Amino acid sequence: MKSKTIESASREHSHLNRRTFLSVTSAAIGLGVLGESLFGGLVYADALTKEQRDKMTPDEILATLKRGNENFSKGLRTSRNYLSEQKATAKGQYPSAVVLSCIDSRAPAEVIMDLGIGDIFNARVAGNIANDDILGSLEFACKVAGAKVVLVMGHTACGAIKGAIDNVELGNLTGLLAKIKPAVNATTFKGEQSSKNAAFVDAVAQKNVELTMGDIRKKSPVLAGLEAKNAIKIAGSMYNLEIATMDFFA
Repeated sequence: MKSKTIESASREHSHLNRRTFLSVTSAAIGLGVLGESLFGGLVYADALTKEQRDKMTPDEILATLKRGNENFSKGLRTSRNYLSEQKATAKGQYPSAVVLSCIDSRAPAEVIMDLGIGDIFNARVAGNIANDDILGSLEFACKVAGAKVVLVMGHTACGAIKGAIDNVELGNLTGLLAKIKPAVNATTFKGEQSSKNAAFVDAVAQKNVELTMGDIRKKSPVLAGLEAKNAIKIAGSMYNLEIATMDFFA
């Protein structure tokens, strides 16, 4: 009977039944647990509050994003009540992070990191490049709204990366791809350097993330200053379309 009870509780917590951004207690933060239950699941709340967000460090927030992707990649996504999340955030939002990601339909940041309404800001543009408008959006997210992590997220098999490699020209897309070409030239790679070589495309995509992180620090004194004070962390990641996992790097 005892083993059945434990098994039942484990199964209940495995089918994550509320929010990904958990109700963080001061004790949990002190232990670095971030809301893990006795059964290895997560404790959920309808919305991340300002108090909860403000108590979390950038590293703790990154750990939560990583855990969310692990849930997603293992098929343990949260069953959400989006209407409850909408109501909880209607009069205020306290996202803990801002993600700069690509517009690719297969890589929606909130979904692949098991997030809900109000958890993050998500700036999306083909090739996850940082132009002036994007930089302004990131500055708003962190300096004004209080987000503590800037995560640049690239992904495998990126069409924008392939376009930059192939020197595609098409209307306004031409100018956008020009911002990715420095990553093509900066990628050190042994083997066929063409858009037909998946390994080369992915290597360029990661280099593009790294250069974008550098652009953010270089072109935004606001964000660079916050990072220098350890108020925020600027990080990078690559999402693998084939296996649904994310690699994070500084």
